[in-house]
Amino acid sequence: MITKRLFAAAALAGAALLAPAATSTAAMVPQASNDTVLPGYWEYTTSALGVRDTETKCVRPSEINRFFGGLSTRRWQCTYPVRQVGNGNARFEGTCQDRKGRRVNVRLRGPYAPESFRFTGGAQLARGTPYIPASITARRLAAQCPANAEYF
Repeated sequence: MITKRLFAAAALAGAALLAPAATSTAAMVPQASNDTVLPGYWEYTTSALGVRDTETKCVRPSEINRFFGGLSTRRWQCTYPVRQVGNGNARFEGTCQDRKGRRVNVRLRGPYAPESFRFTGGAQLARGTPYIPASITARRLAAQCPANAEYF
């Protein structure tokens, strides 16, 4: 169960790893509003090894780049040295670490639009081992957040 949770959380963390587009591995910052997602109330679901986890968060305009380009969760803090975003596609590669210091490598890619994204890829628990399939699907529920919303 802990291993499945680890994979699922890694997938969630990796979700922010937007995927394909540019051929360079240099980080690219979205320049136009159509090259990122909109702020608002978001729901995202991660899946790995048959374990699904869904969270909702309110994302402020000032947090949209951090949300879209490096999603971290309550359990995982992630960094993505490889971040390619453009023309409705994204690719991220990086690492996520939990509070106990456990690290996983994550890579995801897929399409995005201003109000949704879907990334598939995987998480690697140890160097040299295969990546375990993982995905994240996110959708913007509303432009305004409910009063009791948890912020990103």
